[in-house]
Amino acid sequence: MKRWKLLQTDNSGTTILLRSMVGAVFLSEGLQKFLFADKLGTGRFTKIGLPAAEFFGPLVGSFEIICGVLILIGLITRLAAIPLIVIMLAAISLTKLKILTDAGFWSMLHESRTDWAMLLGAVFLLIKGGGRWSIDKLLWKRKSEERR
Repeated sequence: MKRWKLLQTDNSGTTILLRSMVGAVFLSEGLQKFLFADKLGTGRFTKIGLPAAEFFGPLVGSFEIICGVLILIGLITRLAAIPLIVIMLAAISLTKLKILTDAGFWSMLHESRTDWAMLLGAVFLLIKGGGRWSIDKLLWKRKSEERR
């Protein structure tokens, strides 16, 4: 029964807007980590000094693709949001804190605006779930009807 709680969501129809934004951005960014690995995947991870960039570039890209698709369709939305939150926290701490120390607060805010939007969007989905138009809602509704 507890595993089904992961699918529980509110009945908000507007959540699909946030799911669409967060899912599409992560799906796109994940694909680009493979399409342009030298610039956005392994190469970027090497440039910012991550150890094992050859491992972490494709790993992060894979999580972004898989979780992005899950969020787009609204399947295990809460669970899919967790790795994306971790990715965004890592991105902010590994790339934006350097901007803060080198160029100042306002430059850091400017450069991190997408990071913050994706982080807060993923946190919202972790809290609220997939919303009315999600597979989570359909599965939760079916499971609730079976219990009656």
